[in-house]
Amino acid sequence: MAPNYVYKLRLVYIFGVKSTNLRNRDMKKTISFVVPVYNEEKRLIKCIVALRNAVIPEPLILEKIIFVDDGSVDATYDLLYKFSSQVEKDTGAEVEIVSYGQNRGKGYAIKTGMSQSESDYTLFFDVDMATPLVELEKFVPLMEQNKPVIIGTRKNGESTVVNHQPRSRELLGRAFTLLSQTILNTWVTDFTCGFKAFSREARVDIFTRSMIDRWGYDSEIIFLARKLGYNIVERAVVWSDDSNTRVKLSKAVFTSLSELIRIRSYELGGKYGFGYAGRWAVRFRLAR
Repeated sequence: MAPNYVYKLRLVYIFGVKSTNLRNRDMKKTISFVVPVYNEEKRLIKCIVALRNAVIPEPLILEKIIFVDDGSVDATYDLLYKFSSQVEKDTGAEVEIVSYGQNRGKGYAIKTGMSQSESDYTLFFDVDMATPLVELEKFVPLMEQNKPVIIGTRKNGESTVVNHQPRSRELLGRAFTLLSQTILNTWVTDFTCGFKAFSREARVDIFTRSMIDRWGYDSEIIFLARKLGYNIVERAVVWSDDSNTRVKLSKAVFTSLSELIRIRSYELGGKYGFGYAGRWAVRFRLAR
């Protein structure tokens, strides 16, 4: 079982850095990665290998990799601790492991990881590497334009799905997308693709307000981005289904629907802190 503390490897290696050289740092943008994990001893190595071999796109400097262990009871934490120094050496980034004893949900884990970043952009992705890190290249032009919210999509007709989900999952996924669009009045093509990047300002604005800890977290953060007036840009990505997914479909469907309703109730009840003045502020800063 993982202990309750934040573990940081402070020694950052310079040799072997695969991102760009560090000259002209002021002309570049820093980025941190957030990777939520829960009982991932069987899939974690794939993520570790991907990080060690990653080539960070030229304008970006990888600053920190934040693993959030969401109360794992298997060997996940031990594996993270074991391989952290190797990841640091190969990437030149600081590795931080945030750990707590009780499982709180993926949304809570991502929110926790986001709070540990101070980079210009923060990208979160799934430990199964369903979207490979090379797809970050597609986000770079948008980061150079300072777009605040950039999300991967598998559903805009331009993406490449290497391995499809079972038909039942795809149909339920489409139904959830439609429900999210309708209930939240937020019209993106893909809420649940686990490859999303946020600018520093957007990250703070959105994740200090988010309240959904489990399956509906994706829809909530995109809804909050829209309500706060942030321009949401979708980019088609390569994606491959992992047949070993930990998502229990029947449970996720009912939980997600109830959480969509909760999101609307939170908004109507003023729990997101928009308020009357906040609504006018949002109105006058649309499409940032």
